[in-house]
Amino acid sequence: MQSVQRSAKDNRVGNRVEPAADRIRAILHGRDQPLGMVPHHGLDIVFGVMRDKDVDGILDVSVVPAAVPAKLADRAVGVAMAVADALGYVGVLAVELFVVDGELLVNELAPRPHNSGHWTLDASVTSQYEQQVRAVCGLGLGSTAMTAPAIAMVNLLGDLWEGGDPDWAAVLADPSAKLHLYGKAEARSGRKMGHLTVTAPGTTAASARALELRAAAAR
Repeated sequence: MQSVQRSAKDNRVGNRVEPAADRIRAILHGRDQPLGMVPHHGLDIVFGVMRDKDVDGILDVSVVPAAVPAKLADRAVGVAMAVADALGYVGVLAVELFVVDGELLVNELAPRPHNSGHWTLDASVTSQYEQQVRAVCGLGLGSTAMTAPAIAMVNLLGDLWEGGDPDWAAVLADPSAKLHLYGKAEARSGRKMGHLTVTAPGTTAASARALELRAAAAR
């Protein structure tokens, strides 16, 4: 992947060169740290492995858990832990990896709560945001157990507002859907305005329903 430019405000990457590889993206990784100069406890808590799909260089869909072999997921978690150890990292860390000929290649690190981890607000005992505060304040890490079998998150870009305000009632008519709007005043093409999540018994159903609801919201 080649990233030519990034807007820090909207987390958009332009002009990507994509390899012919599967992507396992954003393993969220927390570790705790007491306040002050005391060395960190070294406790690692992993939210899990998710699989993401980008469109035009912007995250479009995240699905959890990732439909990958268990051994590959375990290896990915091990890589994330090794990266955090090497950096002496404290807090939530998102690690993006490519799967190339069976090998895992680290592509990008996000040393913060990440867009692809927004699903934790709706399907994890502890969200990535609470975990970040717990980690840096040395409060001990919360459980990352999922509260649903599967969840999909789709980003809501400014393009969805082209025909006027989206039909949020159509989205929220589904009891499995959760809507998150970021309160941005101006909707622009490619700008992340919010996201929605859908829980379901399986990842295929969750992803399909989330995409359907986003389409239904368009005027």
